[in-house]
Amino acid sequence: MSRESMQYDVVVVGGGPSGLTTAIRLKQLAAEKGAEISVCVLEKGSEIGAHILSGAVLEPRALEELFPDWKERGAPLNTPVKEDRFLFLTENSSFRLPTPPQMNNHGNYIISLGSLCRWLGEQAEALGVEIYPGFAAAEILYGTDGSVRGVATGDMGLGKDGQPTASYQQGMELLARQTVFSEGCRGSLTKQLFEHFSLREGADPQTYGIGIKELWEIEPSKHQPGLAMHSVGWPLASDTYGGSFMYHFENNQVAAGFVIGLDYSNPHLSPFEEFQRFKLHPDIRPYLEGGRRVSYGARALSEGGLQSLPKLTFPGGLLVGDTAGVLNVPKIKGTHTSMKSAMLAAESLVEILLSEQNETEAKRYTEKFKQSWLWKELHAARNIRPSFHWGLWSGIAYSAVDTYLFRGKAPWTLKIHADHTSLKKASECAPISYPKPDGIISFDRLSSVFLSNTHHEEQQPCHLKLKDASVPININLALYDAPEQRYCPAGVYEILSDDDGSNPRLQINTQNCVHCKTCDIKDPTQNINWATPQGGEGPIYQQM
Repeated sequence: MSRESMQYDVVVVGGGPSGLTTAIRLKQLAAEKGAEISVCVLEKGSEIGAHILSGAVLEPRALEELFPDWKERGAPLNTPVKEDRFLFLTENSSFRLPTPPQMNNHGNYIISLGSLCRWLGEQAEALGVEIYPGFAAAEILYGTDGSVRGVATGDMGLGKDGQPTASYQQGMELLARQTVFSEGCRGSLTKQLFEHFSLREGADPQTYGIGIKELWEIEPSKHQPGLAMHSVGWPLASDTYGGSFMYHFENNQVAAGFVIGLDYSNPHLSPFEEFQRFKLHPDIRPYLEGGRRVSYGARALSEGGLQSLPKLTFPGGLLVGDTAGVLNVPKIKGTHTSMKSAMLAAESLVEILLSEQNETEAKRYTEKFKQSWLWKELHAARNIRPSFHWGLWSGIAYSAVDTYLFRGKAPWTLKIHADHTSLKKASECAPISYPKPDGIISFDRLSSVFLSNTHHEEQQPCHLKLKDASVPININLALYDAPEQRYCPAGVYEILSDDDGSNPRLQINTQNCVHCKTCDIKDPTQNINWATPQGGEGPIYQQM
């Protein structure tokens, strides 16, 4: 059957901060030139912000460039940072470290990134952008000349066997002169673009972290609006990159979270359990006691920085935001960098869309990127994250030298290695004993997933696809003690067996998936491919 189609000047895949900023800036620039550019935003979540999860402390630099009057417009930046606190934790104590200059949050705001995206969506629609939440872009469309000509949304109402059911609805083609991919970290279509156009040629592999977050409502007497607290050290071993955040913002709410680099080597490690254990620390638990856990979520984040950036353009489209990997790791911030990349992309797109030349590639985007403050910021930060491959203390020492002596201008650039190559065999690593959840401060996976409001229709094809069904048992279980049971923060992967322990097999609980993409990144043989489920499914985050 031929699919219905709609034509636009620009189709944006992903309704996060970079996708919405691209759409807004396109409309702003077109209006300034007295022109009309039709723009459509596709968002796989059920609503704008439903799949958005971040710490988050926002540096408002890019927002101020996009909307100088953002305060008058009512942008949800309500809690300025008043105090930075940086701790090194031991198992039973802590000591305060000097706050690194990159983590100085003077002038920044503690926000809900989901709320900011919903506000950006309102601004975009007011400018004439068409936004379609609940529609997952599932296929890249190519023209006869090999350029990208748009995307197609996924079919709805397919059974587990892939065949149409009584509720079947065919996907639609969204055709465009230019297609912007803003899928966020480890985009499923962006991965295909990397391979199709060799966009990662000459770049280091991307490296990732997994961020796990809970939103708490705490007792008013313990609430300190504007406090941004970070920690390193316990419960992680010194050879594992990671640390915590705790941000106090409005309405007695606290965002508590933990980030672990996915280049860790011990297959027995569980990022979810490390976070639950962290909350039991005597410096952390008192804040949460007497409080109520409101929400839970997890998301991977791109940590490679400048040396891991792919080529940003290709015939028919370009990459913006975290799908390209513009997070500033030392700052622990990526929203302002994502928004800036989107604004530069929009400027480049307008130039070719309104020109009489029939260009298929917005090459000026890369030039503008390299001439911007965004490039300078990423260049100065490029060696901080890779230095922690030498261990915590070596990384801290190098970061101090790089920051204070070289000021980010060291005459070298450290290399990065792919995360999935770092796992050691289970027999080479010490098992980790995690405490049982107490149901007060620490919790299990299933009760946590419940708070993410995650839903998937069970009678549909599995969106977590194995390239080789024998690998989970013959390799992952045999050599690594099935690490997918631990690196997944949602209990998606289970090893089941018969009562006598024989016949081990992998069960995939797709209905639990919170779309963090960790399995797609960390699987040691890259055997798991994360694809989009039906549009609108997954978590529904409110204030994350």
